[in-house]
Amino acid sequence: MTISVTQTKLHLHRQQFPALANKTYFNYGGQGPMAKASMDAITQAQAYIQEIGPFGNAVGKWIGQEVKATRVAIASELNVQPQTITITENVTVGCNIAMWGIDWQAGDHLLLSDCEHHSVVAIAQEISRRYDVEVTTCSLMPTLNEGDPVTLIAHHLRPNTRLVVLSHILWNTGQTLPLDKIAEKCRKNNSLLLIDAAQSVGLLPLNLTELGVDFYAFTGHKWLCGPAGIGGLYVRPEIKASLKPTFIGWRSVITDSQGIPVDWQPDGQCYEVATSDYPLYAGLREAIAIHRQWGTAEERYQQICRNSEYLWQQLRTLPDVNLLRTSPPESGLVSFQLTHNHPQSHPQLVNFLESQGLFIRIIANPNCVRACVHYFTLESEIDQLVEGIREWLNANG
Repeated sequence: MTISVTQTKLHLHRQQFPALANKTYFNYGGQGPMAKASMDAITQAQAYIQEIGPFGNAVGKWIGQEVKATRVAIASELNVQPQTITITENVTVGCNIAMWGIDWQAGDHLLLSDCEHHSVVAIAQEISRRYDVEVTTCSLMPTLNEGDPVTLIAHHLRPNTRLVVLSHILWNTGQTLPLDKIAEKCRKNNSLLLIDAAQSVGLLPLNLTELGVDFYAFTGHKWLCGPAGIGGLYVRPEIKASLKPTFIGWRSVITDSQGIPVDWQPDGQCYEVATSDYPLYAGLREAIAIHRQWGTAEERYQQICRNSEYLWQQLRTLPDVNLLRTSPPESGLVSFQLTHNHPQSHPQLVNFLESQGLFIRIIANPNCVRACVHYFTLESEIDQLVEGIREWLNANG
């Protein structure tokens, strides 16, 4: 009876996401599907802005309330104070704010891992070019199944390491890093720690205060299943004074009676710039509320892990499939390689599966295929995916 009730609840919950009605979706790490209620909230907010504005005292007050409510909703997900949150457009904007806001000096050291997104790598390269900062990379890929990432990162720290940039969940392999231990090593070395949280917000239960990270950049359009174009950056209160705004606009500053800037905003707003697509804020808040209707962050995470373990176990039964992880993942990302030597095998598989209504993606480094499961992914969907891979293998073996 419990299983029946649970399954009924899950199927009813899934009906809120129109994109799940006509496809079998495994690309939550790229972009999550939006619930109808989120889309409706955006439409209604846009209509309301036009009804009372779009520019005037009334709409200005309403937008202020929307911004405040959204900051509170985001902060609640991360277990931090609302004033520590900067609202951005996406992860990359948050990483730019943190990386460019540091007062770099020639000879400083910036440490990356070999599993960071190319957008972050590009920022580091340009900082190196402009400020004569040395950028090095530590290789986390070998620690996926054995080894200690904490010890490895600590080994690569130098006395002049100003910043370490890592992902909480590595976007290519799905490895989850022990951030609390890494943050402790960085703090003892007087190094700041920036986290690319593209794959962790909406997947992991989070308490950033306990983790001790300095910067945490995230987005709402992946695992939170919110609209594209809204994300955020957490800045640890103790180091905020040292992070200077780089992108500056009317939202960043306090002005006097004549409109002259006289100071920065005292909270995370000091890193915000100007006009945003405010109806998206309502869409993100609705997305967060919908997930909470199903269960707590811990309950959702545990279900994600059960689903990823089931997918991992099923993929193990297929010939010519090599799983990157030798044990079930601690996240919703399951990456694998085909033992076919043909370089086009992975793209061909992904294209074939999409033609069958099964959505996964390829990753360039390491060369692999990635499937993502959410808490509302069905076992029957996982079975369909595995059967689709089997069919392709049989036809191309």
